[in-house]
Amino acid sequence: MDYNEQYRASIANPEAYWAEQAKNIAWYKAPQTTLTTTDWGTHSWYADGELNTCYLAVDHQVEQGRGDQVALYYDSPVTDTKEAITFNDLKGRVSRFAGTLRNLGVEKGDTVVIYMPMIPEAAVAMLACARLGAVHSVVFGGFAPHELAIRIDDAKPKVILTASCGVEFDKKIAYKPLVDKAIELASHRPPHTLVCQRPMLKAEMDPSRDLDWYQAQEGVEPAECVPVKGSDPLYILYTSGTTGQPKGIVRDNGGYAVALRYALNNVYGMEAGDVWWGASDIGWVVGHSFIVYGPLMGGCSAIFYEGKPIKTPDAGAFWRIIEEYKVNSMFCAPTAFRAVRKEDAQGDLAKKYDLSSLRWIFVAGEKLDSSTYYWLDDLLKVPVVDHWWQTETGWPVTAPMMGWDSPSEPRLGSTNKPIPGYDIQVLDGDGEPVGAMEAGNICIKLPLPPGVAWSIWNNNDRFVSSYLTAFPGYYHTGDGGYKDEDNYVYITGRTDDVINVSGHRLSTGEMEEVVSAHAAVAECAVIGMADELKGQVPVGLIVLKAGVEIDEDQLESELVAMVREQVGALACFRRAVVVQRLPKTRSGKILRAILRKIAASEEYKMPSTIDDESILPEIEEKIKAVGIA
Repeated sequence: MDYNEQYRASIANPEAYWAEQAKNIAWYKAPQTTLTTTDWGTHSWYADGELNTCYLAVDHQVEQGRGDQVALYYDSPVTDTKEAITFNDLKGRVSRFAGTLRNLGVEKGDTVVIYMPMIPEAAVAMLACARLGAVHSVVFGGFAPHELAIRIDDAKPKVILTASCGVEFDKKIAYKPLVDKAIELASHRPPHTLVCQRPMLKAEMDPSRDLDWYQAQEGVEPAECVPVKGSDPLYILYTSGTTGQPKGIVRDNGGYAVALRYALNNVYGMEAGDVWWGASDIGWVVGHSFIVYGPLMGGCSAIFYEGKPIKTPDAGAFWRIIEEYKVNSMFCAPTAFRAVRKEDAQGDLAKKYDLSSLRWIFVAGEKLDSSTYYWLDDLLKVPVVDHWWQTETGWPVTAPMMGWDSPSEPRLGSTNKPIPGYDIQVLDGDGEPVGAMEAGNICIKLPLPPGVAWSIWNNNDRFVSSYLTAFPGYYHTGDGGYKDEDNYVYITGRTDDVINVSGHRLSTGEMEEVVSAHAAVAECAVIGMADELKGQVPVGLIVLKAGVEIDEDQLESELVAMVREQVGALACFRRAVVVQRLPKTRSGKILRAILRKIAASEEYKMPSTIDDESILPEIEEKIKAVGIA
């Protein structure tokens, strides 16, 4: 297919374009109405169609003759457990568990909170909810009780689904006490909690509320798929901000199914029978879209991985997975590969494995710096594809169409061209389009394509104020960037990652790109600090590669020279501080907003999404020691 032709058609007549794509879905009742405007100014797709997402992901695959094909490969190096679950097996597990939920009073439209580690039961839980037409809300396992309580009160689940523990490296994290505390803190008290007891740590049960996961399924009649409308919600996924009430992003059934099938085949180039690996967690949007629903609906075998890129047992963990399961394509955050590179800079571990099944690797979630790109490109000899999307969009916004004959060529620093359906415009502060290579606010002209969120759970007004008010007629992504003359999109970072140095608006992302190219640097974060003379000046926080020894003053001098040469003297980059590690969310994003507050000696709230709280005192101590804060 020709990109330019397809893209123009999708923008000129989005209704006709997406009506055609909807034919790829096995509807119970095909939609008669493709596009509908909501009362609050967003758009709904396929509102009157009838389908069931679990049917598309499981039952339909069995009907297509894939019953004996592996649906999920569960691989848990932290527990030394492996399992290959066929579509037939998955159907049996999901239908029985759906029957269990039904016996507990869960019906179409009810909500269920899922707070679980990366075990097959978590995928079964999601699919079972979808089977009944219930709305699940997956909360990342290990979230603090207060944060879980906030989500319980907002979603008001009829049932909570959890496990006795999660495992990280050799550490067991008891989930059940966290759930109990959250229920205690919450105003809403669900009548039942279903607990999957794991052998490495058993949870204490409250007989008045708690039920054993497998005992509760004994003698249960399996449940069939319940038809739902295209506009009915499939799930709620709360965005993870550092402050304020989290936003419950609502995903529909119909638009999401069409979008995922489109993306899997056209963007990611996957076909039925291929092996796909989304190296993420079901607590994040990637886990929803491209660990569970997308690959299964496309008839692929998906990897369900309970482990880390390093120390499980070493930095060769990813390469072992690719060889063992003959992975055709994978999706990962750049930060994971930076961690691998930090431990194995020469890529010696990768050379021990047969990676010939791999066609390409997709990265997203953080900026792909050039040094990591070149390292991967040289090591793997397959396309390393940068692309961009958000929790709110649910599927990619920019990417090459790898399923097409002539995908757009990569351009370093760009997340590639807009995917059909996304009319991306770069706007200035007044909402006016800017020219090529001019930075501004990345916005998407309405209507948004299928699969993109169109409301916040029980708060339509907040969706409008958060995303549609700043630039009327557009969805405001919150990201800054620019487009080149060929419509390639460059994301420079969140709009608050732009600093003002002596009246010059400069991207810290651009400086990070330069700094990360230094041979000694594993990863970095550049933040803006207040300066009496210049308003703001940049400071680099640097993590060195494993085994590298370099004088910190020398490193700082070299980095200052590199930024001066490649960005310019006006950047005023003069400080680089070596730290042991950077604070990140559990999905791998660097917590730059927190770093800015620490550097400014401002109070901050410990983010619920932080991977390791002990990192922040380390950072505070170091930057005070060098006289910054």
